Amino acid sequence: MFNNKSILITGGTGSFGNEFVKKIIKKYKKIKKLIIFSRDELKQHEMSKIFSEDKYKFIRYFLGDIRDRERLFSALNGVDYVVHAAALKQVPRAEYNPFEYIKTNILGAQNLVEGCIEKKIKKVVALSTDKAAAPINLYGATKLCSDKLFIAANNIKGFGGSNFSVVRYGNVLGSRGSLVDVLKKNKNKNFFQITDNEMTRFNITLEESVKHVLWSFQNSPGGDILVPKLKSYKVLDLINAYNPNFKLKEIGIRPGEKIHEEMITESDSFNTLELKNYFVILPNTFSENKILTTKKYYKKNFKAKSVKKGFKYNSGNNPDFLTKKELKLFFN
Repeated sequence: MFNNKSILITGGTGSFGNEFVKKIIKKYKKIKKLIIFSRDELKQHEMSKIFSEDKYKFIRYFLGDIRDRERLFSALNGVDYVVHAAALKQVPRAEYNPFEYIKTNILGAQNLVEGCIEKKIKKVVALSTDKAAAPINLYGATKLCSDKLFIAANNIKGFGGSNFSVVRYGNVLGSRGSLVDVLKKNKNKNFFQITDNEMTRFNITLEESVKHVLWSFQNSPGGDILVPKLKSYKVLDLINAYNPNFKLKEIGIRPGEKIHEEMITESDSFNTLELKNYFVILPNTFSENKILTTKKYYKKNFKAKSVKKGFKYNSGNNPDFLTKKELKLFFN
């Protein structure tokens, strides 16, 4: 679907952006233009060493910030598809810098929505996080608001306008700042602090995250939140898989943390469908017709079924957990 088309990815120099670009240039040989939009010139320079504009003539590195409406609108000229990966993400930092997170994660999302509608972008897929489900920290709250903006964009775009969808998933093990990254940086120490021995998290690889975004581009009718079925892991098991000899100190959960991360809350169950490899949270809209149309689409094309009332999907009640043997593979 991307051959002879132009794609823009916000936050394109991050872990996801690098993996997305690698996948796209391998799978699609006739891309018209691939725009890497980010505010970090050093990351753009480093990324250009891997994906050079000399070798890949269709790649453009566009320095800019989604907070800058004028610059963002300029980058969207002639674009067909947008992946929104730009965000401020560190939970503790958000509590001390709330206005900055609001400017990027909410107002930046608004800029992108309005820009995509004005520039008549065909389809937009925004990345979300498990922390956006029943958020207890400011980062999660900003991402929930961002999700709502992209879903609501389908109500304000006008007939036949842009298509907006959201993909929500969990922690990307191995990405910058992940627990795997932190453990490797502490390899020479004989002790490690753990917040809670019962803590669990969802797991997803960078390659899988790109696969789910591409699935949404190809299949989502718009207005829905796609939640992939993922494996969970116990944080304690991950630490022991890396170094079973660590002396562990339990320090208690940090502000804004949960013991188990959620992807679908009990309140979402009334409007959630289950597919073979995904859950789909239907559009949150006053239009009953839009909800019924989306539900009919997924039931017809993917044999989707409604989940039971009261259903919830979190990393603790997930029936599928990574084994210690599987966890060791992340450190190879």
